[in-house]
Amino acid sequence: MASDSNSNLRITIESNPPESRLAELNIKCWPKWGCSPGKYQLKFDAEEICYLLKGKVKAYPKGSSEFVEFGVGDLVTIPKGLNCTWDVSVAVDKHYKFESTSSSSSS
Repeated sequence: MASDSNSNLRITIESNPPESRLAELNIKCWPKWGCSPGKYQLKFDAEEICYLLKGKVKAYPKGSSEFVEFGVGDLVTIPKGLNCTWDVSVAVDKHYKFESTSSSSSS
């Protein structure tokens, strides 16, 4: 709950969303992606929503020692523009979708 970071780019997590929510998003039709345990430097050029089928991740936003942890059954929204390191302790398998149309207006 420590979210006093200078950045307004925050990862949000819905833990174990109801099946109706997953169906509404049509998650089973989204592409899949996976990775083995390790550390990955990632930059998100678009907002990503993903649903973890397997895995455990600690995501460290660039320049911060704080992390957000998510895993199996979590619906995760990663904001556009976020640079972070994923420390994957259990291999990941996820459905994902990039939001390309939503936010072209500046905030």
